[in-house]
Parts: sequence; C-alpha cells; structure tokens
Amino acid sequence: MTPAAAAPPRTVRAGGGFTGTWPLTRFLLRRDRVRLPAWTAGFALFMGYLTAALPAAYGDPGQLRAIGQMFRDPVGRLMVGPGYGFEDPTLERFVANGYGLYFLVLAALMSILLVSRHTRVEEQNGRAELVRANVVGRYAALTATMVVAAATNAAAAAAVFVMMAAVGGYGSYGSLVFSAGIAATGLAFAGVAAVAVQVTEYSRAASGMAGAVLGAAFVVRSGGDMAEQGGAPLSWFSPLAWGQQTAPFVLDRWWPLLLPLGTAAAGFAVGYALLSRRDLGSGLLAVRAGRSRAPASLGTPLGLALRLDRAGIIGWSAALAIGSLAFGAYAQTLLDAADDMPTAFVELFGGADRMLAGYLAYMAGFMSYIVAAYAVLAVQGLRTEETGGRGEPVLATPVSRWAWLGSNLAVIAAAVVVLMAAAGAAIGAGAALVTGDAGHVGDLTLAHLNHVPAVLVVLGAAVLLFGAAPRTIPAVWAVVGYGAVMGTFGPLMDLPDAAMDASPFHHTAQMPVESFEAGPFAALVVLAAALAALGLAAFRRRGINV
Repeated sequence: MTPAAAAPPRTVRAGGGFTGTWPLTRFLLRRDRVRLPAWTAGFALFMGYLTAALPAAYGDPGQLRAIGQMFRDPVGRLMVGPGYGFEDPTLERFVANGYGLYFLVLAALMSILLVSRHTRVEEQNGRAELVRANVVGRYAALTATMVVAAATNAAAAAAVFVMMAAVGGYGSYGSLVFSAGIAATGLAFAGVAAVAVQVTEYSRAASGMAGAVLGAAFVVRSGGDMAEQGGAPLSWFSPLAWGQQTAPFVLDRWWPLLLPLGTAAAGFAVGYALLSRRDLGSGLLAVRAGRSRAPASLGTPLGLALRLDRAGIIGWSAALAIGSLAFGAYAQTLLDAADDMPTAFVELFGGADRMLAGYLAYMAGFMSYIVAAYAVLAVQGLRTEETGGRGEPVLATPVSRWAWLGSNLAVIAAAVVVLMAAAGAAIGAGAALVTGDAGHVGDLTLAHLNHVPAVLVVLGAAVLLFGAAPRTIPAVWAVVGYGAVMGTFGPLMDLPDAAMDASPFHHTAQMPVESFEAGPFAALVVLAAALAALGLAAFRRRGINV
C-alpha cells in the first residue's frame, strides 16, 4: 500500500471584509490612550468652567433676562444658535442653548481629526499596508475607526452630562438631551470624514474637505438662525443646527437627532462603498501626472513647502472668502434690528452710532480664531510629513533642519496673512454690497490684518511644541479654544481682566471701532518670533520621528 498522502497545510481564511475589526479596535484605543482622555477632560473642563462661572456672572435674575434678550436678537442668534429658552432664561437653558454650538463644533473637529488620523494617515505612512498583510479584512480599519469615534464621542458626552447633572445641578433629562446632541453631531462629521478620506490620498486634503463641510455648515446655520428665532428652514440644511434643534431644557425633543445619526450611517455606508472601489493607499480622485522635469523651485526647501501647502491655502482662502462674504451681507440685518437691540449689545458693539463697525470688528476677531485653527492644523500636517517618512529624505540632502522647518514655518505664516486678508476683503465686500459704502473693503482688510500677530503667537506655540515635544502639539488647541470663548463671551460675562489678558487674541485693537495700536501689535510679533525661534532650536536637538 502506498502511504496516505500528507494532508495539505491548513490555511487561515480571512472570512470576510470585517475580519480583524476587534483587534484593530483595541489597537486604536491603545494608541488613543492619551488623546481620548484629553478630549474628554477638555469637554468636562469647559462645561465645569461654565457651571462655575455663570452663576457668579448672571446670578441675578434681572441680569439673566437681559442677557437672554440679547441672544434672542438676530446678532445674538448669529453667535449662539436659534435662541430657544431665552424668553424665560435659566442658567441651565443659558448654558445649553447659549454655549451648545461651541460644544458641537468641538465634537465635529475632534471626529474629523480622529477619522483622518486612523485611516488616511495610516495609509499615507505605510502602516496600513503592514496591517493588511495580516489576516485583516478590507473594511476592518474603517469599522474599527467608526467604533473608536463612537466611543470617543460617547465619552465626551458622558463627561459633559456628569458635569451638568452632578456638578452643575441641572436637570438630568435636559442634560441627557444636550449630551446626546454633542455625540450625535460628532458622529455625523465622523461620517463626513469617512467619505472624505476615500476621495483623496492625502490626509491634509481629506481633513480640508471635511473641514470645508464644517465651515459651510456653520455659515448656513448662521444665516438660518439669524433670519428667524428658532431657526429658519435654511438652518435645517446644516448638520450643526440639528443638535441645537433638540432645544435642551425647553422642548427636550429627541427626533432631530435622527438627522445626524442618519448622516453618520450614510457617511460610513458611502465610505464602505467607495473603499471597495479603490486600491490601498490611493484615492478616488486620480493623481494628475506631473511634469517630466520638476520646476527649479522644488529644489529648494521653500519651494517644496509652498507646493505642499498650496492646495490647502487655496481651499481655506476660498472657504473663508465665501463665509466672510455672507457674514458681511448680514450687516443690513444688523442695521434693521439696531433700534430694538438690548443696551448690553449696543455697548458691546461700541455704541449706537458705531453698531455696524462694532459688529465688523467682532467678526474680524472671530475670523482670527478660524485662521488660528488652520495654523495648528498646518503644523500637525508638518508632523505627519515627519512621521510619514517624507521629511527624512529631504533632510538627508544638504538641507539643514533650520531650513526645512523654517521654510515650512515661513509658508504657514504667509498663509495666515493671506487668509486674514481674504476674509477681511470678503466681509468688507459683503458689507459694501448691502450698505453702499465701498470703504468697508479696505477698512476690514486692515482690521483683519491687525489680528495676524495673535494668530502668529498660536503658530509660534505650535512650532515650539513641534520642536520640543511633538506629541503634545494638540495641546495648542486649548489656546485657540480659550481665546474663542474669551473673545465671544468674556465681555458679556464681565470676566476679570486677568482672564481676558491670558488670551493672545485680546491684546490687538478692535479695528475699525478702535484705532490701530502699534505697541500690542509689535509685542505679539516679538512673542511669536521668540516662540518660533525656540521651536527651531529645539528641533535641531531632538531626533527625527520621536
């Protein structure tokens, strides 16, 4: 008899596109063991600050009614949302419906960055290919990212709920509605990002696409909420408005959350469909064939940095210009409502005779927060260039670390100037269209450029962390968030000068209401240069990819 044939070796079957999802989920949670608690703590601290500060600022019922009347007006609704509950305000209504918008924006940003980091960045730096070389299905990474995004948003929402219900003593049901709105909005933008990362093969472009959707959602919400209390039909086309339409502590309705949850489900479904149609590491948009010979400018660090950031600068400029044009066009609505505006708002905007100038000055400061976000994202993108292995080949040539980082820093700083100028010219053009005063274009361009040093301070802080402790770069978001809160609500809450002075955005003159002040302008420029120089020096001393 012939010996029985040896059995063939057993093979491991993948078993489907979702194989390996659970190990990948645990791996992503392990990688986010610092980021997830940091985001959760940030949400908790923000809510904890509000629950502690607002009773001191508006403990008197008369003050609370006065501020509630402010936020019922068109400009107030532009700043905070549809204005639910301000006809009979309480502290819990004021927190949920006056500050809720900013929790939603933070959740959206958190989700966009998370999805991009765990999908497109992983493909871009080659780690995804190593993972897929194991028994891991095609859809496992995206599914694990979805699970982590849901867990992160749920943790942030739970932290907010605890701070509201346990620390603030607010009603549990309304606190639950408010917290659920935060989580649902974050998931909606996670779905948006899940689609964006399939379209392009670059993480910067994917984050920019999702960020453009967020910016458009903010503009659409602003227009709808400013047009009508409770939100005009236009508001319902904005994912940011859906969470606010739950009206916590007023209507406490759950059904608007079906919209962001449906958007999240649709986004991930489309993401799965698009993922099945592309190769690993590529995007649906075909990469345009380059020239046979590279331009001479790409042979320099400055030219390479400009080429890498060019698309982002163009996209951000276009988005800011469109949004700013709309905000400038709201000037006529402001003028129409000026006679009925509360005294506090009149004083906030510089008096009855300078109401329009005060509003435009506020918008100049508001745009500086958005451009500061661009600066932080640009430095984080530079970190991705380093960890993705694309910075090291450049540094292997006769290019010093000072030249590489300095060139990128120069391009980002120049982009800050361009973005602020574009926003100023656009908002001036919008105001000129409705008021007939063409002088707004030049005045608002200068007003926006006056805020450039404050943004450069944020950029300098990000570069310092990039050079000294690159893994802590996300901490700079706290500076941006703090500045936005102080600039938006600090004057209304009559906060101490020390709290206001801690924000770099507070020190520049509020043009065109105030005259240009050279002292603070120069001091902020010197501070920004010092921070950047320290970052450059620290980068020379540390290792690459640490």
